[in-house]
Amino acid sequence: MATSNEWTFDALDGERVARTWRAAPGSAAPPRYIALLVHGYGEHIGRYEYVADVLVEHGGIVYGVDHVGHGKSAGDRVVVRDFEDVVTDVNTLAERARADTPGLPVVLIGHSMGGMIGARYAQRYGEQLAALVLSGPVLGRWQVVDDLLPLDPIPDTPIDPSTLSRDPSVGEAYVADPLVWHGAFQRPTLQALNASLALIARSGDLGALPTLWVQGEDDQLVALADSRAGIEVIAGSALTEHIFPGARHEVFKETNRDEVLAVVTGFIDGVLQA
Repeated sequence: MATSNEWTFDALDGERVARTWRAAPGSAAPPRYIALLVHGYGEHIGRYEYVADVLVEHGGIVYGVDHVGHGKSAGDRVVVRDFEDVVTDVNTLAERARADTPGLPVVLIGHSMGGMIGARYAQRYGEQLAALVLSGPVLGRWQVVDDLLPLDPIPDTPIDPSTLSRDPSVGEAYVADPLVWHGAFQRPTLQALNASLALIARSGDLGALPTLWVQGEDDQLVALADSRAGIEVIAGSALTEHIFPGARHEVFKETNRDEVLAVVTGFIDGVLQA
């Protein structure tokens, strides 16, 4: 079991709350790599305990941060005005990780909106990454943005928890989590999402960066076809994809989560061995 500690750093518009997971004291093996976890819309990095445990057991030291307006970080709830600032926050996290454990390769793992953030991070800071993992990434277009931006007012239609996973306990925990946002999308965030998707689409591919794309075949929150269209625009020469039959949006919390995470850790092993 990993041990974790919570810490903070100052960003341009307030405090960010971050977390580090590492092997328990006395572990025989030193970490082999740094994993940066980047969470999705409306949630927080605390939902990734199981993922962090698996990665630490695999030899990672894991870092994550609650984005502005999310989880325990400062800001109006789920309001993001510019995702370039969020990417900068992730880079601050990465700088701390590299300072804590110099010389280790860095793997970024981004889920959903975090996949969009991760893709943009790779465009800006790809030379600092050994590999990129995108889970159900918001890329190309997001139907939620297209549907909601023209409306005034934006309706209060929270995410349907049944679309997260075939495991009903995942949806139940999501609904009961006070750090998860359960209200309407905020217009500035929708506008910022739209702008970031357009920026990513015109900012070039990922070159030779080893990239793994995983997604559920039955993803009803981020359409598989939309993610694929976005992936095709940014994919470089080292893309691997794995689509899981029947799985929904949160593949790291699916009924076959261990299979999914084995694909991720196997991919990381291949990168480290290369």
